[in-house]
Amino acid sequence: MTRRDGAELLLLASLWGGSFLFMRLGAADFGPAALVFVRVAGAALLLVPLAALRGEAGAIARHWRPIAVVGLLNSALPFGCYMVAALVLSAGLSSIFNATTPLWAALIAWGWLGDRLSRPRIAGLAIGFAGVLAVGLQNASLKPGEHGVSPALGIALCLAATLCYGIAASYTKKRLAGVPPMAVAGGSQLAAAAFTLLPALWWWPAQTPGLAAWGGAAVLAFACTGFAYWLFFRLVAHAGPANAVSVTFLVPAFAVLWGWLFLGESLSPATVAGCVVVLLGTALATGVLPRRRA
Repeated sequence: MTRRDGAELLLLASLWGGSFLFMRLGAADFGPAALVFVRVAGAALLLVPLAALRGEAGAIARHWRPIAVVGLLNSALPFGCYMVAALVLSAGLSSIFNATTPLWAALIAWGWLGDRLSRPRIAGLAIGFAGVLAVGLQNASLKPGEHGVSPALGIALCLAATLCYGIAASYTKKRLAGVPPMAVAGGSQLAAAAFTLLPALWWWPAQTPGLAAWGGAAVLAFACTGFAYWLFFRLVAHAGPANAVSVTFLVPAFAVLWGWLFLGESLSPATVAGCVVVLLGTALATGVLPRRRA
């Protein structure tokens, strides 16, 4: 990776870490359903014209069915899960569970696509999910919070979101191989907006959110989603997929930092230790820490 790639990787991690902050800030004002729609619709407004400028609008039209499935699995459903979880979980804690996405992706690719699991990858899966169990048991209170959502339900929704991401990764590999990535990104956000429009209208907040809430939602949509997608695919092109995916290990650090700076959030030492275990398992499962050669 060049220095510019490294700087872009840090920027991407800060944006995706910031998404947990803005979900936490906006979920109560907008409600989960409305905020999901605002997020994906804003991202689509940025990404679809960009795909058209790159001459990839035709690819969206030709592959609209599988792209719509990706929009459901990779945006509409997981974003909804995270929005509900944001009502009760801190930004840092949600981001820790988000870091399990590569674990689910590796497990589903093995079961669905027949990807080989080496011994280090199997060990990584076991270590990663053990870390999830430790973090979950540390925070999984069944007592509902202010908005009627318990921490245990929030954790379950975070893991359901990462499971959706894992399924979407294998589905994209199987059904959208060779389709321009920007077409998939823009088309999937457009499809997610279509999927979430009616729920957003049904559960639109009775009291119109204030200017600050709309500003946070705009940053979430345009910067943390639309621009972040563009930046991710740029990194894939210039630094390679393996280097781009390493952003997974940086997102929790930025989410914890933003939550501490702007919301006064903190994590217990036990939760931090569990996060380290999750990231260690993820590193093994994704090959970031390869087995030492004999």
